[in-house]
Amino acid sequence: MSTTHAIGRRKEAVCRIYLTPGSGKWEINGRALGEFFPRPTLVSSIQQPFAATETLGAYDVRALVSGGGVSGQAGAVRLAAARALVKVDEANKGKLRPLGLLTRDARSVERKKPGQPGARKKFQFSKR
Repeated sequence: MSTTHAIGRRKEAVCRIYLTPGSGKWEINGRALGEFFPRPTLVSSIQQPFAATETLGAYDVRALVSGGGVSGQAGAVRLAAARALVKVDEANKGKLRPLGLLTRDARSVERKKPGQPGARKKFQFSKR
């Protein structure tokens, strides 16, 4: 019984995932998938790599997620799952790459600039 390990990142979130051949049990930080990510859109997004490779329910998934928010953590789990599936079977790469599931989303929060209230927002301009 071999366990496959992979890491995924998104925004400030980091996920370490462990895939073991099994019945499709999910455990994220010791909790069930639907319990940890209550939004159905996030759950379907996370399961996308398994649906694309037709391995939904073929692996027990154990994930440790830290940092970031809910959306970032979901993206990190999704990337880690896709990378782990490629480690399990190299043929999965051809199914996951066209869907963009193996690409790290490098977008992050833009820094706040000095003399402004935010990254792009400016204080109200007064001529006089």
